[in-house]
Amino acid sequence: MTTVAQLLAEKGRVVWTIEPDATVLDAIRLLAEKDVGALVVVENDRPVGIFSERDYVRKVYLKGKTSPTTRVEEVMSSPPISVGPEATVEHCMATMTNRRVRHLPVVENGRLAGIVSIGDLVNHIIREQHQLIEQLESYIHG
Repeated sequence: MTTVAQLLAEKGRVVWTIEPDATVLDAIRLLAEKDVGALVVVENDRPVGIFSERDYVRKVYLKGKTSPTTRVEEVMSSPPISVGPEATVEHCMATMTNRRVRHLPVVENGRLAGIVSIGDLVNHIIREQHQLIEQLESYIHG
């Protein structure tokens, strides 16, 4: 079974973060600039929440708040649902499904070590299945 550490070794450990006292406007600008769906909210290098497009729509826009005056800490999802580097892809998929989240910060010794998204996991599973199909076809035709 593939672990999150192995997945991060393939995809990289870049994580876009924001401080809790930043404005929502700063956060959505960063989401757009980096073309990502979520930011990890960090304080002293420790994850304290997640701010996602879903948080913006449900907790800012639909509630009539304004992006320039609302702070990320007011609307972030907290505490963040996270995993350690030893977690398996299967465990992450189950956690995302059960908790209805699309991003899991990877935390090691209390510090942010990476992030995995549902897209990362699905892409990994598709690659594994493709490799298995190729192996089976080679066995059948070989």
